[in-house]
Amino acid sequence: MAHPKVVIIGAGIVGTSLADEITSRGWTDVTVLEKGPLFLTGGSTSHAPGLVFQTNSSKTMTEFARYTTEKFLALDHPDGWVFNPVGGLEVATTPQRWQDLHRKAGWAQSWGIEGRLLDPAACAALHPLLDVDRIIGGFHTPTDGLAKALRAAEAQARLATARGATFRPNQEVLGIVERGGRVVGVETADGVIDADIVICAAGFWGAEVAKQVGLVVPLVPMAHQYAKTGRIAALEGRNTERGEAGLPILRHQDQDLYFREHVDRIGIGYYGHKPMPVDMSTLSAVTAGSVMPSMLSFTDEDFAPAWHESIELLPALGDSKVEDGFNGIFSFTPDGFSIMGEHRDLAGFWVAEAVWVTHSAGVAKATAEWIIDGAPQTDVHECDLYRFEDVARSDRFILETSSQAFVEVYDIIHPHQYRTALRGLRTSPFYARQQELGAYFFEGGGWERPAWYAANAELAQRLRAEGVPFPERDDWSGNFWSPISIAEARWTRERVAMYDMTPLTRYEIAGPGALELLQRLTTNNLDKSVGSVTYTLLLDENGGIRSDLTVARLAPQRFQVGANGPLDFDWFTRNLLAASENNAAGDSSQVARNNAAGDCSQVARNNTDGSVTLRDITGGTCCIGIWGPMARDLVQPLCSDDLSHQSFKYFRALQTYLGAIPVTMMRVSYVGELGWEIYTTAEYGSALWDLLWEAGQAYEVIAAGRIAFNSLRIEKGYRGWGTDMTTEHLPAAAGLDFAVRMNKPDFVGKAALEQAAPPSKILRSIVFDSPSMVVLGKEPVYVRGACAGYITSAAYSATIGRSIAYAWLPAVIGPGNVVEVEYLGTRYTAVVHPEPVVDPEMSRIRR
Repeated sequence: MAHPKVVIIGAGIVGTSLADEITSRGWTDVTVLEKGPLFLTGGSTSHAPGLVFQTNSSKTMTEFARYTTEKFLALDHPDGWVFNPVGGLEVATTPQRWQDLHRKAGWAQSWGIEGRLLDPAACAALHPLLDVDRIIGGFHTPTDGLAKALRAAEAQARLATARGATFRPNQEVLGIVERGGRVVGVETADGVIDADIVICAAGFWGAEVAKQVGLVVPLVPMAHQYAKTGRIAALEGRNTERGEAGLPILRHQDQDLYFREHVDRIGIGYYGHKPMPVDMSTLSAVTAGSVMPSMLSFTDEDFAPAWHESIELLPALGDSKVEDGFNGIFSFTPDGFSIMGEHRDLAGFWVAEAVWVTHSAGVAKATAEWIIDGAPQTDVHECDLYRFEDVARSDRFILETSSQAFVEVYDIIHPHQYRTALRGLRTSPFYARQQELGAYFFEGGGWERPAWYAANAELAQRLRAEGVPFPERDDWSGNFWSPISIAEARWTRERVAMYDMTPLTRYEIAGPGALELLQRLTTNNLDKSVGSVTYTLLLDENGGIRSDLTVARLAPQRFQVGANGPLDFDWFTRNLLAASENNAAGDSSQVARNNAAGDCSQVARNNTDGSVTLRDITGGTCCIGIWGPMARDLVQPLCSDDLSHQSFKYFRALQTYLGAIPVTMMRVSYVGELGWEIYTTAEYGSALWDLLWEAGQAYEVIAAGRIAFNSLRIEKGYRGWGTDMTTEHLPAAAGLDFAVRMNKPDFVGKAALEQAAPPSKILRSIVFDSPSMVVLGKEPVYVRGACAGYITSAAYSATIGRSIAYAWLPAVIGPGNVVEVEYLGTRYTAVVHPEPVVDPEMSRIRR
């Protein structure tokens, strides 16, 4: 497409950032449509308080915020500053928050953000209005600050206009014109505007716009309180009207509050009130008048607790009062992340929604790279439009979880703290048996996943009595954890254990073109005999790791693919459609659209010539992983086929029977022990569990949970996609080049790998010196006193009696090097270890 026509819906901070980013890359035929005036559009940008705090538990969101601050700082506007780097200050009034600020300081170090922890006196020196006796300490980030969102929007729009972009106010989008599965235009009251690409950046109206093309964008417009005080005597004379602010922006998250200066007044934002979801049909009626659509009437009664707590922290406010306020509308999503990506069934229709000013330029940059270059430089899987499971696209799920996300904006959230609402939606056939064994469940992808089993408490006591170490944990790492998991991991290495592997995503790819499709999309050679199982990767156009897969060839034209989630289904589907377009002159309209939204990930997908069928079979099947040195002793008597190592080798699959139950057995082991993943259809699930459980009593079989599973896989050097590696990492850097066959004729990402330089950073295993040291991930790693990398995932190893972690480190820091990991302000030593840490000869698996 030599000169694509791009139409952007919305001229708020995201739409204007997109126009600038796209035109700066040479695509200048850009039209921005805005239903309101320019640039006070009436959306969230028009009232945004402009606080930009860069540090986030998400590396991606931190990078978006950092780019936004850097870009806005360089923008010019005739009315004054666009970004004022007054710095940010978060204060703690409770020990729990003070500990949380230590974690946040660690994230800042990990992601390269300047920040430091301060005592109360240093906090008060930065922000003299603080009551020094109320706070324990604070976290100061000097490069954070205030963004003038309207000025940023206008400044970027001027840059885009100078390159050829057109901005058209008062142009409401009435419809999206499509032909043959592609977007071709946008309908307005003035007619149709031709378009090759349409990007919906309509803010809290975005979900309504997307409905016009049958797309679910899971966001909820939510009202959020913002108030301004009268004059504060202590601020008089400090700031000019043009300068507006000089004190750091302040967050008091223990009471859901934030504060910023407005010359000699203080603006106060409050998240402590009940969620206020906005009915868009009602909002549309309200906007007919002169009231700004995004600014609803202030509800004084909801703000009363906030005012009391504000005076407690900033006593100078006691001589003033709230003079005006409003309930401003922002977009919230089920998981708190933005929503980016292209409509799968309508090529050329993109969304960039649920984006706050904080991340606006960063999201726009990544979206522009995605559209123009084929993949963004920053990993965006946390923000991908298709990351949601089917259940998460229901109206009830979106509303309830987005409301919870509002409540938790400033809460201290543990990485293993899962929602309490809408639980029990996806359960394996073993769920009743797991409840009987006292399973404590984590949640992932809607599935209930046993973390550990209370039934194994006696085993833990027994092993402790035998001298197995069970180190104590601090309060934070001990949350949502049990020492029982140590016993479960140890028992897997010594005897045998059953793991529920049902929640692992499974696809069936079948048909005459199945092998060709898989060969084109994956890095390893899948043209092997029936019964082969192959570990392979999906790469993007930059050579980054999109996912890792386990592919079993069950018949000449049928493959079972173990994947990581909905994004993999999306990738396969898009490539099916691309193949169909190549074979059928771009006509993808024959693709089945089996649900009202047109984007259901669970339905079968066929390319137009029928040569390939893609099905998500996860929900209709189940799987038990049975592993340990006694696994063969347990399973062989149940099966008439020879399960010996000589007859059933590692990385092979066998379709057979256990008792009367038809199963597919795969000799793979994510925990590094002898055993199999045993699959059957869901109706046989409970019978399969009972069969294995009864047969296992002679070998003291146990059920084991996710925490034990995670520790065992880290011992064996097995990576977890999305945590240990993402699209930002090439296979060689992640230690996975063994899964890449560069002698294949071609595959997605091959050209990028051929041109890639040796990696500057490599994923390494490190082993802590202290037996009791436990980290949870994202902590900074220091080499010779300087931050050199960060932890991805970690676990206590019951096999070696130490904690093991993965860390991204400079390539020159190889095995034997000593590093330090900072956890809650203290640095702990660890040693880079050769991989795998446990059983490097792989003898335990191959026996």
